[in-house]
Amino acid sequence: MCAYVLVAEDDTKQAGIIGRYLEREGHSARLVHDGRAALEQVRQAPPDLLVLDVMMPVVDGLDVCRILRRESAVPVLVLTARSTENDLLLALDLGADDYLTKPYSPRELMARIRSLLRRAERFTPARSPVLRAGPLLVDPARRTVSLDGRAVECTAGEFDILAALATEPGQVFTRRQLLGRTHGSADFITERTVDVHVLNLRKKIEPDPRRPAHLLTVYGVGYKLSGGTATDPASSRIPDDPSSGPHRDA
Repeated sequence: MCAYVLVAEDDTKQAGIIGRYLEREGHSARLVHDGRAALEQVRQAPPDLLVLDVMMPVVDGLDVCRILRRESAVPVLVLTARSTENDLLLALDLGADDYLTKPYSPRELMARIRSLLRRAERFTPARSPVLRAGPLLVDPARRTVSLDGRAVECTAGEFDILAALATEPGQVFTRRQLLGRTHGSADFITERTVDVHVLNLRKKIEPDPRRPAHLLTVYGVGYKLSGGTATDPASSRIPDDPSSGPHRDA
């Protein structure tokens, strides 16, 4: 697909490199060099994807991400020199859909961008009816979620996890299967990413996130959505995944 990608990177040389790689793949790129300009551009002309550096002047990338998630579901790929797990999980918790630590290769960055763009266009109206899991409605065509008639704002990553689970309420999905449905063959995305998205989703759809009623953990295996009825033993069957194994649950 030909996409419009906004690149927010204060290093003008690095931003130029990213822009040239994007154009080489047939995308349209706009470059900005501070967080305030990134927010203004997203509001004026929403991009298909935002590539967002963390360390930027005026408004840093994490604050940009926090502000955007109150008003936009644009997919966000964060670039960061901070490589500790806590820093990376913070970026996801604030609404980033993926992250890449510096230094990185442009080829890997393009692979991440392709993965996020594929996720954004995966569902189309012709083949994606509204999905229901109890009081939860997921509309893949419009990429909207509602619970008991109340709109639920989700990031792109959160929506894809929820949409995958909603295709078969009551069925257990391993983390690897959820990654496969949301990130394709992107082996560099970790299973911990799924756990972070699930934790954030529970804050949005559960009356008590500590005692989830909708998005359930199947310990040692993965996650499932409650269908709103008593669980039939057969509904908890695990789709074939010979590589799945025990994993610490969120």
